[in-house]
Order: sequence, then C-alpha cells, then structure tokens
Amino acid sequence: MNLADCSSHSATARLLHFGSPGAIYLRRFVGSLHVGRCGSNPTHVKTLRLRSNPPKTLTVTAAMASEAEVAASAKIIDGKMVAKEIRDEITTEVSRMKDAIGVVPGLAVMLIGERKDSATYVRNKKKACESVGINSFEVRLPEDSAETEVLKFISDFNDDPAVHGILVQLPLPKHMNEQNILNAVSIEKDVDGFHPLNIGRLAMRGREPSFVPCTPKGCIELLHRYGFQIKGKKAVVIGRSNIVGMPAALLLQREDATVTIVHSRTQNPEQIVKEADIVISAVGQPDMVRGTWLKPGAVVIDVGINPVEVRRLPLRLVGDVCYEEARKVVSAITPVPGGVGPMTIAMLLSNTLSSAKRIHNFQ
Repeated sequence: MNLADCSSHSATARLLHFGSPGAIYLRRFVGSLHVGRCGSNPTHVKTLRLRSNPPKTLTVTAAMASEAEVAASAKIIDGKMVAKEIRDEITTEVSRMKDAIGVVPGLAVMLIGERKDSATYVRNKKKACESVGINSFEVRLPEDSAETEVLKFISDFNDDPAVHGILVQLPLPKHMNEQNILNAVSIEKDVDGFHPLNIGRLAMRGREPSFVPCTPKGCIELLHRYGFQIKGKKAVVIGRSNIVGMPAALLLQREDATVTIVHSRTQNPEQIVKEADIVISAVGQPDMVRGTWLKPGAVVIDVGINPVEVRRLPLRLVGDVCYEEARKVVSAITPVPGGVGPMTIAMLLSNTLSSAKRIHNFQ
C-alpha cells in the first residue's frame, strides 16, 4: 500500500508499506507523516512511535489500518476441502441406502463428439461416482450422430430404474438442438438442474425445484459451510448464463440477499461491483475483475476457469478475478483452480443421491 504525503511543503518521497498484522515498515521517512486520503478529515487515528533520531510519530487513520488488516487476513475458501467433506458424507449415505434397501444410486452420462475438455469432464465425473459408490453409466456417440439417436438413449435412461440421474455433457455439436435434448430428460432425473420446470420453480417463491444446477449450488454451499451471512447482504453476480449466472442470482435471492446482475451491456460495472458484500463472477474473462473493483472485506466466489499462456510457459488456469490484487482487498476468496471446480462435481453426486432417495422414498 503506497501512501503519499499530502503536505504541500514536502518534496521528499514517503512510502508506507503494510506488512503482516501488527507490523508496519517505513521507508525513506523524513519528518512527521499523516496517513490518510488527500483531502480527507479523519476522526479516528492511531499514533505509532517510529525508530528514528530524533523519534518521530506516525498517525494512521482507523480506516487505513482496517484496510491493512483486511489485506493481511484474506481467507482462502478451499473448495477441495469442502468437496471432500461432502463426498465423505455422500459415501456414508450411499452405503447406508444400499444396506437398508439394496439400492445403489446410478448416474448416466452422455458424451457426443470428441472434445477433449468434455471427455476430461466426463472421465472425472465417472471417477467421482466410483469414489463414493455411485454406479455410473456412460454413452459416447460420434460428432455426427443424429439427434434422434441421442433422444432414444435419453428415453431409455428415463425408463431405467437403475438410473437416478441423467447428464448430457455440454456443449453439443452444432447441428443438435440443445433445448430439445435437455427438455427430453425426465424432470425426476434432471440432476444437472437445467430442465425448464426446475429453473421455473427455482425462480418462483413458494416452489421447490427437484434439482438446482450444480455450479451455482456449489457456490452457495461454500458460503454456507464457511459461515458467511447472505441474508440482507448486497450481492453482485457477474454474468447471466443459464448455467451459472442466472441460477446463482436466483439462489442468492432465495437466501434474502439484495441481488444485482452485471453483464456485457451493464454501464459502470466497476461501481456496481464495488458496492457488493458478496461477488460471484462467471464470465470466462481472465483477470477481468481487478482489485479496485472490490469492496474491502467482500467475499468473492470466482467461477471462471480460463487457460492463459504466459510467454513460453505452460498454460495455467486463472479466474475471472485478478487473484493477487483481490486477496489484498477482500476478506475471503476462492482460488482457481481448487475453488468452485471441485464443488460442481460434488453437487452432481449430491443431486444423484437425492434423486435416488426421492424415487425410492428413502429418508
């Protein structure tokens, strides 16, 4: 944190650096220095004795000290750890259900095409199912498959009592109608939460969706598990996609937050984000949200997973939020990777277990 001397008589550079809590280091200090914003009239101050000859005093406003403490104490919201806790809970419930009624939850995953990223996601979901004891059923179809063929597999899974959840990996090949295919999934097995009836119920007060989309559900679960209050807070969701942004805003609204959505046509997005106590960003733009956009002490959930290339180094993943800048301002933030990503798969497993319990009336 670099602070300028507001005195018009001083020509000497003065730099104040806030380090770890309770430690303040002064560089190139001459004379007394009042720390605060130029033109401000602080009413709460702290006076520190500096080691100099003769001794000098440093006056620090409480506001600036508070910002330094926030910067030094930003909490990392560990999605990997929380996801493991949830998977352990699911493992216990799957075992209990199998022992009690002889039923094992089953998830069917469909992959159409040869996209490497989609194939990786499907492989990870299969491994996750195996890790908690959920049966997995996988269908892989070539890129040029007919839409009717996909719909036939979905119909078969809808009727299969061993399958409690159906997931069609997106995106689909361009010649297929995504809406028709997603609508064909039985609402009772729509563990991705994308069926229009589930989204409609999510949007309506007094109605409960059978399932909530996995990534937004994971975001809210992180806030709950870390004990962050949502009720009455100002929340900003950056992005309005059907997969993350829109359902995330609906979930925050259900939690009694005051919600604003920032999108590509929003004017002055920095000013809007700056007012938020909670920020959920899902736009797919690396480092778009700078530290100056964020309110000191805010909680940030970064959904973005963006591969970037730095010179000749291997590709690395970064979020929508400039992490190094944000962690000096906010009170808590999710890392990328290791934040929201693991929660998405954990919520998919949770939805599959819930579906099996509902279908078999198991408490």
